[in-house]
Amino acid sequence: MSDPDLTLYGLRLSGHSHRAELFLSLLGLPYRFVEVASAEQRADSAFRCLNPLGQIPVLTDGAAVIPDSNAILVYLAARYAPENGWMPADPLAAAEVQRWLSIASGEVCTGPALARLMVVFGATADRAAVHATAARILTFMNGHLAERRYLAAERATLADIACYSYVAHAPEGGVSLAPYPAVRAWIARVEALPGFIPMPASPIPASPIPEQA
Repeated sequence: MSDPDLTLYGLRLSGHSHRAELFLSLLGLPYRFVEVASAEQRADSAFRCLNPLGQIPVLTDGAAVIPDSNAILVYLAARYAPENGWMPADPLAAAEVQRWLSIASGEVCTGPALARLMVVFGATADRAAVHATAARILTFMNGHLAERRYLAAERATLADIACYSYVAHAPEGGVSLAPYPAVRAWIARVEALPGFIPMPASPIPASPIPEQA
């Protein structure tokens, strides 16, 4: 296999971008990171030629163009680490990973991620509903992780990479992780993986809004 020619277009403060960059680092792949300003996402720019929807991140691998963070994870696992178990070959195990990819794009995105988006980027949403969603998914994850080390298997998989960034940075959106010890232990395990790189931290609000049942 020839050396990869990988470029990741994204935003350092984006959890979607971070999950893709984190996986590139965990795989030990060389890559270039191109910061994409929000104006480039909206405007008729060269970036919009890569992804007409204007969403980050986008990965290019030579002539191949892969938009969407979860699609990037699946591509990299299949292309560069097919035997390493990041996306298991067993149908049931693969389905479990896919379930968590859906949760990352669903409840994690509309809960912890959106809460952070409201604080860090000034997005508008129903704060009470967002925090209720965050509490619901974090409670579920905490129970799920109470007797296991990782989300979908005995070792780290794409499930953990997809969910980590926004869950770990939930306090930046006023969502405390104090009530979820199993989640916090899982975060520490992900951060101990060889090749782990952090997402830049944003300030934690002085008075976090309590989670709602």
